[in-house]
Amino acid sequence: MEFVIGKGDNLATLKASKMNRHGIIAGATGTGKTVTLKVIAEQLSKSGIPVFLSDIKGDLSSAAKKGEVNEKIAQRVNALGLEDYETRAFPIALWDVYGTDGIPVRITVSEMGPIILSQLLGLNETQEGILNIAFKLADDEQLLLIDLKDLRAMLNYVAARADELRELYGNITVQSVGAILRSLLVLEQQGGNQFFGEPSFEIDDLFKQDANGYGVINVLASEKLFLNPKLYAAFLLWFLSELYEKMPEVGDLPAPKMVFFFDEAHVLFNHTSSEVLEKIELIIRLIRSKGISIFFVTQNPTDIPDKIGSQLGNRIQHGLRAFTPKEQKTVNAVAETFRQTPEQNLTQRLTQLEVGEAIVSFLDDSGTPTVADVVKIYPPESSFSPLDALEKQQIINQSEFYDKYADAIDRESAHEQLNALNAQMEAQREQEERALQEQKEFEKQQKELEKQQAQAQKQAEREVRQAATRRTETPVDKLTKNIMGSVGREVGRVITRGILGMFSGKK
Repeated sequence: MEFVIGKGDNLATLKASKMNRHGIIAGATGTGKTVTLKVIAEQLSKSGIPVFLSDIKGDLSSAAKKGEVNEKIAQRVNALGLEDYETRAFPIALWDVYGTDGIPVRITVSEMGPIILSQLLGLNETQEGILNIAFKLADDEQLLLIDLKDLRAMLNYVAARADELRELYGNITVQSVGAILRSLLVLEQQGGNQFFGEPSFEIDDLFKQDANGYGVINVLASEKLFLNPKLYAAFLLWFLSELYEKMPEVGDLPAPKMVFFFDEAHVLFNHTSSEVLEKIELIIRLIRSKGISIFFVTQNPTDIPDKIGSQLGNRIQHGLRAFTPKEQKTVNAVAETFRQTPEQNLTQRLTQLEVGEAIVSFLDDSGTPTVADVVKIYPPESSFSPLDALEKQQIINQSEFYDKYADAIDRESAHEQLNALNAQMEAQREQEERALQEQKEFEKQQKELEKQQAQAQKQAEREVRQAATRRTETPVDKLTKNIMGSVGREVGRVITRGILGMFSGKK
């Protein structure tokens, strides 16, 4: 299976069996990259191969409408000798992270994972470590991380248990947790609440054909998404990871199972950590065995790291600008990446290409890059006019996936689980406090009772002592007491008179 996308000295023939060696479409703004992308996507669709592409400018939805042969198109068709050229519409599916210009695309926080999420949030090494702890603890305690409120609850949970977790995972600071939470707030304000959630997007839904056997062109609405380059890059990196992890090994197929076009590819590599770059490089190298072909679309091919650029065997280079020494150096570097004859001066030719012209080099049957050729790209068969809002909504409403993804689902996850745990712990604390208060009250009452008992005991003992010293007198006791009293008094008088008489004489 072959796809002819243009004509120069020879036909620009892209072999389906070599597309899993990936490719690049590069060129300055306005040189025709989007048209080239669209022509390849249309030919793939006609061959039954589904396509996924990001629509940065909002004009790729036009593939759903039949093209019109105007004067400019007619001239190009005649110049290229396209006798069988025919305009047509192609089956498309519209997807949108924000759910306004397509079927909502959602993924869970767990599916995104701590590495890509750290890249998205711009975390430093310490903060990334804490985020990894949050994910590990969520896995260990079976707490579902679905949306951003789940992740926020999990981070607060980690902070609350910091002293305990330090012994297992290392230092956890409140300041670092706070920084992550602030980054989450910014992400929410940029639309992260719509992106993270359920039902989660399933990669298998992209591998579809219509009733005529045409592969569906899946268009991701990226005009708004691209305003947040980090979120855009994070989603497409997750997408690549999902394809790699979910698709089975198939080896070298006669044609790819799907082709993925990554527009404005340079954002994937801007400010990207070495760990993420290694992950991207690994995916690009190994995903070919999954039957997936990737085309990077970018203005400057030098934006692609060398280790990844070396894996892009199929090259389409539109015109470049060279007004400064730095730009001239870039042109020289790009020209050297092509296999060329001594007679060709690609450095000069790159700056002279007209709109719709490109220097191409594709892999031949042996996997060797063909000699570079300057070709005119075929015109697309679909319209150049993008869909209006009503036309988009009609496609969305008629999608077989509308009922599956339209409404968000908020099931019980970490946020609810931790809230329930906190409520349970709060109820337990209140119960313990009540029990403690009741115990204190009981002890107070016991002390008061003991005090009263002690006082009663002392009073009883006092009364016993008083009773012992105050016995009840019998009649004999009273008689004896009276007699003794009278005798005592009489003796007293005698003694007194006797004594006095010694001084006063007889009376």
